[in-house]
Amino acid sequence: MNRSPLVNTLIVLAVAVLLNNSVYIVSEWEQAIITQFGRPVGSPIVKAGLHAKLPFIQRVRRFEKRILNWDGYPNQIPTKDKKYIMVDTTARWRITDPLLFLQTVQTEAGARLRLDGILDAATRDTISNHNLVEAVRNSNKIIDDLKAAAKAGKGAAPGDEDEVVGEIDAILVGRESLSAMIIERGKAGLSEFGIELIDVQLRHISYESSVEAKVYERMISERQRIAQKIRSVGLGERSKIQGKISKDLQKIDSEAYREAQKIQGDADAKAISIYAQAMGSDPSFYEFVRTLEAYKKAFPAGTKMILSTDNRFLDLMRKR
Repeated sequence: MNRSPLVNTLIVLAVAVLLNNSVYIVSEWEQAIITQFGRPVGSPIVKAGLHAKLPFIQRVRRFEKRILNWDGYPNQIPTKDKKYIMVDTTARWRITDPLLFLQTVQTEAGARLRLDGILDAATRDTISNHNLVEAVRNSNKIIDDLKAAAKAGKGAAPGDEDEVVGEIDAILVGRESLSAMIIERGKAGLSEFGIELIDVQLRHISYESSVEAKVYERMISERQRIAQKIRSVGLGERSKIQGKISKDLQKIDSEAYREAQKIQGDADAKAISIYAQAMGSDPSFYEFVRTLEAYKKAFPAGTKMILSTDNRFLDLMRKR
């Protein structure tokens, strides 16, 4: 029995609708939860590809797998030293447990409301527990190097390393350290919503003109303090190097003097040996040579002397 073209078309459309409601695709940047009559069914689908579900009665809820951005609202916050500043924060987060995320906040909009409350509170608590200068500057690498040098004991007297490191630890509190504190507080509050907090940054801090001069004065005095500590470390290193150089020079001089005395002693011994051999083989010749040497030393060029020929010193001249 032949079917009419209309019936065939309806059958094809019905099959297409059934297939469309039975299979779904999860992209690489997505994760999904299957719900049946509004309730989650099964485990989260985090693997990309083609998946199947019951048609019509089951629904696919898709969530981002990528890192998401959050921008806070600039708030006026008092610091520990009673200075009011405007703080603008930004954060990066992602959904790590889509099932818990669906059960608690349901959508990204709901998650952003939670982020607003938790991160704003964490930022306010952290800033209000620290001084203004700690919020307006980053930790400096040169301070880290100074801390490493202090731990190594360079330029410090024995027993002073712990005191120096403690002072530098107080200097090291800056935006990076404050951001780490905010992240730690934020992670504890957001984990119960299936959200992982990746990073928080104090994007912008502004303050009144009356506070600006005090900020610059504090930063200048702090940099001078850091410079003084670095100079002290340098002076300590210079003293150690100069002491080592002095010790090495004394050692070289001592060894050189000892070697020179040894050479001189060997030469004197050899000369005495030669003289002894000369005296033993021909004493008269030795006496003759020594007398000539004495004449040479006693009568330099241009010397005029009047001596008696009976003088024994002139025997050789008289015999000539």
